[in-house]
Amino acid sequence: MLAPRFSIIIPARNEERFLSACLESIRVAAMPLATQVEVIVVLNCCTDETEEIARAWGARVVQETARNLAAIRNRGARFAAGQVLVTIDADSRMSPDTLISIDRALASRGTVGGGTEIRPDRYSPGILTSLLLLRTALRICRLSGGLFWCRIEDFDAVGGFNERLVSGEDVDFARRLKAYGQLVRRPFSTLRGAYIVTSCRKFDRYGDWCVLRHPLLFWQLFRGTNQPAADAFYYDFLH
Repeated sequence: MLAPRFSIIIPARNEERFLSACLESIRVAAMPLATQVEVIVVLNCCTDETEEIARAWGARVVQETARNLAAIRNRGARFAAGQVLVTIDADSRMSPDTLISIDRALASRGTVGGGTEIRPDRYSPGILTSLLLLRTALRICRLSGGLFWCRIEDFDAVGGFNERLVSGEDVDFARRLKAYGQLVRRPFSTLRGAYIVTSCRKFDRYGDWCVLRHPLLFWQLFRGTNQPAADAFYYDFLH
């Protein structure tokens, strides 16, 4: 059996509400690639039907108990058999052209990898303001996120996600991948046209203006070293 080209890593902590939609979006995006895609769902102390859903969709399932998204993502990467690593959260859906866009971007070896555009699953003035702030910050840093993609050897070269961080590991990874890309003269890229749609459940819980109303919390999450803040916003959110 040939090794897959793509390994898609999905961290999942009680994601029975969203996981099927995420996996369906991957199925659609993988259709032009035949059997070149494997999906790895990394279960993080799930107490709902997440595992059963993942297995029903044919995903590989691994376990990671750490309250640390970097460790959860890295755990999945250690099981990856593909040449290209893609990470997406369980409450997000990739657009149908995502994997083809990644394949084209990497084919010429002109990029080290990168991220993609993020779209919310609903809109409000508060959500639009938060999205504008995020896009402005990422544009200043010339980064993108939401869904990360790169060759597995480049993922290994930068050391994967930084497990010393309990949050903000995605921005940190993007920075290090960009720096490595500059070193090897393959720039960090943002997919054009492809995107992800992500859940607004944090806004549903904390309010549409939560980014502006709780700036200290979001600063702590950005810095990545405050476990209580990470627990409240991520690891205890679905329990």
